[in-house]
Amino acid sequence: MSKAILITGAGSGFGALSARALALAGHTVYAAVRNTTGRNAQRVAEAKAYAAEHQVDLRTVELDVLSQESADAAIATVLAEAGALDVVVHNAGHMVTGPTEAFTPEELAAVYDTNVLGTQRVNRAALPHLRAQQHGLVLWVGSTSSRGGTPPYLAPYFAAKAAMDALAVSYAAELARFDIETTIVVPGAFTSGTDHFATGGRPSERTVLPAYEERYGALMDQVGERLAALAPADADASLVADAIVEVVGTPHGERPFRVHIDPANDGSEEVSRVADRIRAEFLTRVGLDDLLAPHKVSV
Repeated sequence: MSKAILITGAGSGFGALSARALALAGHTVYAAVRNTTGRNAQRVAEAKAYAAEHQVDLRTVELDVLSQESADAAIATVLAEAGALDVVVHNAGHMVTGPTEAFTPEELAAVYDTNVLGTQRVNRAALPHLRAQQHGLVLWVGSTSSRGGTPPYLAPYFAAKAAMDALAVSYAAELARFDIETTIVVPGAFTSGTDHFATGGRPSERTVLPAYEERYGALMDQVGERLAALAPADADASLVADAIVEVVGTPHGERPFRVHIDPANDGSEEVSRVADRIRAEFLTRVGLDDLLAPHKVSV
């Protein structure tokens, strides 16, 4: 059944690939992009051209996850144009690289703002509608770094993705009695097909960098090369889009809580399996096992 879907951060990478794949699967997809009339106008034009070429319902909508006003306006646009909203995909994110000490607290907060608070702004705009209709799916695009192998020089991003994962887990239980389902899609390190590294930020404060460069040198280049070597030749970012399409297409109430797409196999899936089992066992022990799956509650 066709669904109305909003996906954040859909100008490139996982977001753009998923928006196109979902549209090809027959859904009405709103690819949320910021600065649609400015620096991202070309990406809006590309989405429009793709929709025309493939005759699919792929649209774009202005959404800056750093602004509650923008999130509210985007959701209002989707509801006004499509008349429905069934799925929210939290994909927007920003990566930074460098020695952790070199980042100011404000720079760490900015990464958290995009990767974590951005999801909260979108939820506050979308969830009143999903709760009122007592149906829907909130899909979070996480990262294996939350529980798997964590190479250095990515701490601000890793910390933010771990926080987003924790938020998603709590939301899952809090939305279950509104019959709103949660799935966390967990990509591993894809060294091609996304703009994460190409557009990633760097610390602005440079005074401590020489000390790290003396001992760690071209560490980020080494990490990238070794991650690429771990991944099989066919490890393409489109695998994440395929997984998202499959989750959305799965019948309500039967979707997996967590799906890993990890070419490098950094151990995250194994650790998450234990953590998710402990969560389920604990909620059962305290008599809240009904929060483990979405369902309607009569009030």
